[in-house]
Amino acid sequence: MRTYDFSPLWRSTIGFDRLFDLAEMAQRAGEDNYPPYNIERLSEDRYQISLAVAGFAPNEIAITAEQNVITIEGSKSEKAERDFLYRGISTRSFKRQFNLADYVQVKSAAFDNGLLKIELVREIPEAMKPRRIAINGVSADNVQKLEAKAA
Repeated sequence: MRTYDFSPLWRSTIGFDRLFDLAEMAQRAGEDNYPPYNIERLSEDRYQISLAVAGFAPNEIAITAEQNVITIEGSKSEKAERDFLYRGISTRSFKRQFNLADYVQVKSAAFDNGLLKIELVREIPEAMKPRRIAINGVSADNVQKLEAKAA
């Protein structure tokens, strides 16, 4: 696997700290692929993360959302030692983090048939949406609010 050295870019850029941190975290995240997951776009402002967490109960999984990061942690508590002839279902502890864009919030989480589904929605505040500005001397009937289109 290739690794990239961002130090030359640090010397000549200002204010891109978060971008480089995201690139480095994405590079490290590619090394561990447990548990497997999907990221889907349900509509223009709705997303869903699905994690395959077979063998885990909902009370063994913790979801934490803070600022622009959502963290999913799972820890399996073995009740009794078992004698497996073959163990193909992994139940090791995990910690998976996803970086969220600005204004993306966690809407809900559900556990269904071994899949943990996390619904995300992008809600842009009214103050950030485009709006038409009235020009002095023009009647107020011409002023309309524009529909916001998220990038």
